Formats: sequence, structure tokens, C-alpha cells
Amino acid sequence: MKTNPNKIDMLHGGLFWKLVLFALPLAASSILQHFFNSADVAVVGRFAGGNALAAVGANVANVGVFVNFLVGASIGPNVVVATLIGSGRMDEVSDAIHTIIAMAITGGLLLMGVGLAISRPLIEAIGTPAEVLDMAVLYFRIYMLGLPFITLYNFGSAILRSIGDTKRPLMYMIFAGILNVALNLLFVVIFHMSVAGVALATSIANFTSASLVIRTLMREEGALKLRLRSIRLHPRYMKRVLQVGVPAGVQESVFSVSNIFVQAGVNSFGAQAIAGAAAGLSFEYFTYDICAAFAQAAVTFYSQNLGAAQHDRCRRVFRLTMLQSVLFTQLLALPFTIWAREFAGLYTTDPVAIDYAVRRMYHVMAVEGLCTFFDTPSGVLRSMGYSISPSVITILGTVVFRILWLGTVFRLVPTYEMLMNVYPVSWVLTGTALIALYFWAKRRGVQVA
Repeated sequence: MKTNPNKIDMLHGGLFWKLVLFALPLAASSILQHFFNSADVAVVGRFAGGNALAAVGANVANVGVFVNFLVGASIGPNVVVATLIGSGRMDEVSDAIHTIIAMAITGGLLLMGVGLAISRPLIEAIGTPAEVLDMAVLYFRIYMLGLPFITLYNFGSAILRSIGDTKRPLMYMIFAGILNVALNLLFVVIFHMSVAGVALATSIANFTSASLVIRTLMREEGALKLRLRSIRLHPRYMKRVLQVGVPAGVQESVFSVSNIFVQAGVNSFGAQAIAGAAAGLSFEYFTYDICAAFAQAAVTFYSQNLGAAQHDRCRRVFRLTMLQSVLFTQLLALPFTIWAREFAGLYTTDPVAIDYAVRRMYHVMAVEGLCTFFDTPSGVLRSMGYSISPSVITILGTVVFRILWLGTVFRLVPTYEMLMNVYPVSWVLTGTALIALYFWAKRRGVQVA
């Protein structure tokens, strides 16, 4: 393969700074992807009114179910391609990437159809206030139209990540993010399109970032080069991508499923609580993206080194990414916590909504580093060939536990703070179980070929 200046050698040399150089551009890219929705929240809050802000805020968890599934599912392409590269099976890489792009196209269209079909029943089911219901449904439907582009971007970026290239996806996301903000202002401030305008702006931005990633793959040399006429499903690689990607996607999406139940609890406090919680959640996404980026670094480095049978180096990857994830996540959370009220004020001028945002940030975002203890072990377990068990543990520790919390603890103490406490408690429980599973799996041996 032709030397790629964006490639990181994951098999040789020091690990610490290579992991940082891999993870930080990826984190920045993810932050910008979440910035699309945050820009929607900020623009409608400032220029379209409180009901429009609540309509977008009521969709944060709903949109997250789909987007997080795709982000999680992209671990499948990442693991498959990285393992092939690490084991030197370059002749198989081309068929794998063409299968991955074919899966992105078909999967994105399928999920778009599902989202459009269930839009109103889903939004009604979480108790969205009547005064914002129609706007919330409209926003969600337009957002769903852009889902195939989100799929292509995430799967295409996963292919680039498999060789350590996180810089070019970052550049594309920066461009798309700037475009998104400009279109938000144009559609809402100039054309007065309210929630329809911000949803349309986000879909256009997602189309742009996906197009740039596909263009990059088409210009690659050697095994990573994408040829449109060669896009087809190869059952062997499709099976492996699904084995790793679907459980990972389910794991990521169940966080949003559980958030839908929590959102129903937030809705019980009224439109101002919905708006404030949406603003606070935006900052949680930013800090979590740091944690998720180091988990993705662990997956990619671990997969390549596992393919090369460098088991000691695999262990160092795990330890370093755990440490780095906690450190960098908490470093970002610190200024958001200290100046929580000022940051919340970027989204709304309503003092009651700001208060709800600040209270959420103090109880959840301030301890976001706890996510490391379930995210990194879960990703590494998938590299080792354990796909189902991390998902089962996560479903039990998030969806099931959070529903139980809402039905017991929150019912006994029905305060906003007690509702927010479900997050850190569930992180600790889930993380403890996944770390125990990792050490058990390491003693038992890996399953991946």
C-alpha cells in the first residue's frame, strides 16, 4: 500500500502519544457531529422561542437512539478492517471495505424508513407536551431523511480509522459544522423556518461530510481504494461486520433508549425543564466524546495488535486508554462545571431553564469520566471476539436498571436531582461488571480469528 501521511503505525514504537494523536482528532470530530444538534438547540432557543427549543430538546434522546446505533455499529467495520491489516491480509481488505459501504447504504435507508414510520407514536409515547408535539414530529422526520448520510459518514470514517487516519474526518466535520451553523442562521433567522430549518440544515451538513469521506476513499491507493462499481455485499465480511457491529450498535443505542425513559421523567417537570435538560445534555455529549474517542482508540489499536499476535502490546493499549480517557474527559468537564451557568446561557435566556441545565451538569457531566469504566472494556472485548456479552451487561446496567430506578427510587423521591443521579450510579454498576468480564475473558483467551 502507498505510504499514507495520515496513517499511524499501531504495531511499533511508543503508544502514549500515538493513542493521543489518534483519539483527540476523533473526539473533536465527534464533538462537532454532536455540535450539529447543539447548534439546532442554540439557534431555536435564541431565535424561535421556548416551544421550538422544547421541540428540539424532546428529540435529543429519540435521535440519539438512531445515531448512537450507527456510531456503535461502525465498530464492526473498524474491527474487521483493522484486524485484516494487522494480520497482513491486505488482499482481503478491498472486498471488506466494499461490503462495508454497501451495508452503509442499505442500512441507512432501512433505518430512515423505520424512523419515518414510528415518528409520531414515538414522540407521543414519551409524553411530549401538546404545545410542542407537532413541531417535535416535524423536526424528527426531517432529521430522519439525513440518516443515510450519517451512516455513510460513520462507516466510511471507520475504514479510515482502521489505518489510524482520524485527521481527515475531522477536517470534513469542521467544514460541515461551519456549514451547519450558517444554514441554521439562514433558515431560522432570515427565512423563519423554525425547527424545520434547523433539521434541514443538519441533514445538508451530514450529506456534505458523508460526500467528503466517500470522495477520500475513492482517491485512496491500493486495498483501501473505493470503486463504485465494486460495491457489493460479500457474505463472509458482512457476517463478521454484523457479528461485531450490531451488538455494539445495540449497546450504544440502549443508552438512548434508557434516556427516552428518563426524558419522560424530565417531561413531568414541564417545558422549561425539557429546555434546560436539553442544554445540559449538550455539554455531556461533548465530554463523553472524549471518553468514546479513547475507547475507539483502544478498539483500533487492540484489533491491529491482536491481528499481529502482539498480546503484551494489547495489554498496554488497554491500560493506557483507560488512564487517558479518565484524565482527558475530566479535564474537559472541569471548565463546563465551573462556568455551568454561563455555558447554559448560550442556549437560552430563560432563568428557570438555565437552572435546570446547571443542576443537570452538576449531577451528571461533572463525573463523566466514570463512562471510561464501561466504554473501554466493552470495546476491547469486541476486539477479542466477545460481542454479545458486553451488550447484555449494558442493557441490564442501563435500560433495566434505569427503569427500575424510575419506578422505585425516583417515585419515592420525585426530585429532578434524584432523576439525574440515575446516570452516574448506572455507569458505576455497568463498568464494574464489564471490567470483571474483561479480566475473565483475558484469562480464558480471545475468540477472534
